[in-house]
Amino acid sequence: MPRFDGTGPGGAGSKTGWGRGPCGSGLRRCFGRFWSNPILTKDQEIEVLSSEAESLEEELKAVKNRLEELKK
Repeated sequence: MPRFDGTGPGGAGSKTGWGRGPCGSGLRRCFGRFWSNPILTKDQEIEVLSSEAESLEEELKAVKNRLEELKK
């Protein structure tokens, strides 16, 4: 997000970016004591990582599609 002001890419609001800011990935690492990660159970971590992997796969698919479009 630009200057971490919460507006997202192009001022479109939250949930429109890649979630890679200081509070991204659903782990909410900002403002915690000593910037530590929250304690997650094994099942919660599996869920978070599975969701992140799915998001990254979708993003990679979009990038590959765009590359193919540009090569035509």
